[in-house]
Amino acid sequence: MTKKNRPIIRRPVPEHCSDLTPALPPLAARVCASRGIQCLDELQHTLDRLPPFTLLRGIEAATELLAQALEQQQRILVVGDFDADGATSTALALRALRLLGAQQVDFLVPNRFEYGYGLTPEIVAVAAERRPDLIVTVDNGISSLDGVAAAQARGIKVLVTDHHLPAAQLPAADAIVNPNQPGDVFPAKTLAGVGVIFYVMLALRSRLRQDGWFARSGIDEPNLAQLLDLVALGTVADVVPLDQVNRILVAQGLARMRAGNISPGLQALFEVAGRQAHRLVAADLGFTLGPRLNAAGRMDDMSLGIRCLLSEDMSEARALAQSLDQLNLERRGVEDEMKEQALAELHRMHLEESSELPLGLCLYDPAWHQGVIGILASRIKDRLHRPVIVFTDNGSDEIKGSARSVPGLHIRDALDAVAAGHPGLLAKFGGHAMAAGLTLRREALEAFRRAFDDEVRRQLGTQPLVHELLSDGELSAQEVTLELAEYLRFLAPWGQGFPEPLFDGIFTIVSLRVVGEKHVKLLLRWPDAPLTVDAIAFHADVAQWQGATGQVRLAFRLDVNEYREHKAVQLIVEYMEVLQNEPYR
Repeated sequence: MTKKNRPIIRRPVPEHCSDLTPALPPLAARVCASRGIQCLDELQHTLDRLPPFTLLRGIEAATELLAQALEQQQRILVVGDFDADGATSTALALRALRLLGAQQVDFLVPNRFEYGYGLTPEIVAVAAERRPDLIVTVDNGISSLDGVAAAQARGIKVLVTDHHLPAAQLPAADAIVNPNQPGDVFPAKTLAGVGVIFYVMLALRSRLRQDGWFARSGIDEPNLAQLLDLVALGTVADVVPLDQVNRILVAQGLARMRAGNISPGLQALFEVAGRQAHRLVAADLGFTLGPRLNAAGRMDDMSLGIRCLLSEDMSEARALAQSLDQLNLERRGVEDEMKEQALAELHRMHLEESSELPLGLCLYDPAWHQGVIGILASRIKDRLHRPVIVFTDNGSDEIKGSARSVPGLHIRDALDAVAAGHPGLLAKFGGHAMAAGLTLRREALEAFRRAFDDEVRRQLGTQPLVHELLSDGELSAQEVTLELAEYLRFLAPWGQGFPEPLFDGIFTIVSLRVVGEKHVKLLLRWPDAPLTVDAIAFHADVAQWQGATGQVRLAFRLDVNEYREHKAVQLIVEYMEVLQNEPYR
């Protein structure tokens, strides 16, 4: 839990904080203002505050393709991605199209171990066996130049819906909807793939309504808000920034789930995760459902996860959710083993605490599991606080890498700069600001390592990277209440770009015990008050905690611990530094 170069920095109190205090408690106003909230309207999470779909470039061409496909009852094939965003996008597309009257719609998701990412010519050949008239990509396709060309050469129309950053050349698809494509004026550039396809389905419903489709077909116009549970899950699991648009989508999805409006697949996933729907927050989607859904794509085949999300039968959904839970347990075991190997290699090289550690770090092991290298990169990045790319063999003479970055370095742009400066070095790449994927020839790894480190140093400079924890300040013993914890819990969807409130303070350890081998349970006391509070540090460095026997400075979040219908406030400890050792009192 104690880590070097992790100072606690207190957020300044913005001047406009007072503008929020008439309607919000002072602490909540301070927290929201420090996250860029200028007025109360930005905390209103109603659907009427979403920007209109008409602002999306290509939306008219997209709805024309889809409306024609429904009118003629063409065969539609949805091609998704093998992560949680891709799975929720695929499930949403199928459920929405069926609600809108499509009778011939199916999905295909590439197996990452056979075909890799996106609409490749190889996956088009597989898709062609189903004789689709229209392929709709979700959460992929913006970089699939060859795949789109291969589909069109077979007489298959292609609609690309994606949110990833495009390259200089776009695929020659029949229509493209991506808020990040050139010339798009849609104000929310951070939509996840599931958010993009949700907007497309809203636009299609509007088009069908204008065409009189529902009356002619004898079907009721569907309320697509019933799909917001999928939108919320995919948005949070893909770790896109929670700007106002994404907060609205997530808040609406959570509200529906808390009210019991939840699909059987998601209900079953919550059951195996031991979560209660009426208490859900965004973190539950990111840390309980997301990993279980992602495990299918990482360890086996994401079709399993999509079938769970599509299931309308509770017993079937529970069986599928149990399978996903088991895959997640296997994934965690593989991840733990890989992490130990990676850290052992760093220790062997005497680099983990050394100034010689590359600023842009690349790790490679041919035996590492392709489905887990992204998680490993994230874990190492968190530990060493620098951009990390983890590589493993791709089954040929190529190696596959998964990259994770730190604030201040746009990882996809960094890879683009490396590719521009070293033509032919990268076989392919793509991604976002904080995460990316790439492929290299195995013999090019050392040259790439040097080029990547040089580019990271060029962008970030040579000063040591410091992992700062931004605190919302200190809380007195009287402020740490169950009421405050509950209020903050449901104030807004917290997540990427809109972080959950983090506080800091000095405490005396009254008692300490290890639970579940990796977690530390604490009883803490304020130095200036006789009051105590429970706390827990998850996935802690147990050895460091066992040496902490006196006064400590902590960074923590407020949480509500529920046990046998009893609620109590507790602190979730994110960081600890020992100030003074002394025996427990």
